[in-house]
Amino acid sequence: MPIKKAGFKALRQSKKRTARNLKVKSDLKKIIKGSRKLLDDKKAEEAKKLILQSIKEIDRAISKGIIKKNTGARKKSRLMKRLNALIKK
Repeated sequence: MPIKKAGFKALRQSKKRTARNLKVKSDLKKIIKGSRKLLDDKKAEEAKKLILQSIKEIDRAISKGIIKKNTGARKKSRLMKRLNALIKK
């Protein structure tokens, strides 16, 4: 436990930020998982809409500093790669 007032405040801030970051990360995982499921089911049009939405969410998480820039780029790249492969077939 912290001893000083500033320590208690830092602890409160840390808990609040952790909760917010976990919420954003879990939402991100859900939307990416949904996109992958649609890609597996070969529903290109629905997948395209959801992938565009998930790219927005990834960009928002990057801008907030919740995930790193290269991690976001990798996730977007993999989704688009699978979508383009499905559209070509």
